[in-house]
Amino acid sequence: MVNIISTFCIGLGVVFWLWGTLPLLDIGVAPSGENRSILFKLHSLSVSDTLGSMSIVVGLLFRLSREWPLLLLALFSLAIWNTVLSYVLAYTYCDSGTPSGRLN
Repeated sequence: MVNIISTFCIGLGVVFWLWGTLPLLDIGVAPSGENRSILFKLHSLSVSDTLGSMSIVVGLLFRLSREWPLLLLALFSLAIWNTVLSYVLAYTYCDSGTPSGRLN
């Protein structure tokens, strides 16, 4: 049962990783051909990457329960660093003279 839950969490993490990549590649995510800003694309990538990575770490936590201190440290650092990095990227992009986030 634990292996099934672990495999599900790891698989869900990989799905989140791939799902977050789709807006960056402009593959069928925006409705009716709407052109999304680069900040929207980076936000969706960051959120799905964080959720996917955290899901994979939770899956590993089920499989390698004796390594729980390191995996919990990885979980917390993923949550903090991905959020901070996204904020810094958005702040520096908006500070560079294109506050709308559009590249056109």
